[in-house]
Amino acid sequence: MSKKRDFVQTGCPCGNPSFEDCCKPYLTGDATAKDALSLMRSRYSAYVTENEPYLRETWVNENRPSGTIIEKNSPVKWLGLKIIRHQEHENRAVVEFIASYKQNGRMQKLHEISRFIKKNEQWYYFDGTFF
Repeated sequence: MSKKRDFVQTGCPCGNPSFEDCCKPYLTGDATAKDALSLMRSRYSAYVTENEPYLRETWVNENRPSGTIIEKNSPVKWLGLKIIRHQEHENRAVVEFIASYKQNGRMQKLHEISRFIKKNEQWYYFDGTFF
């Protein structure tokens, strides 16, 4: 993880109390997400910590962008994640969420419905629709 913030004391970026017991094992490669909701939360944490390799690894190959995912020196500061709904069926899942952030001093919200697929017993981000 490239950002130097101490999430051990502040909790997980995704909003759960413990970074150590939540997203950290996924971001460090010590575990894989057990379901699409865990993957979504860990991907949000990857954006917060600027962990682009994790975002690439968890993005399904056929839809993965070829360019940079996280802009270096980005003015975006992620502030929180709210899960609206989560539906999972066999090898497909949908997670609707709102991520709050501040950019250039202005509060913003990213509202997305993300689709996930499971391949070879591992969950991947497929794509998302923004509102």
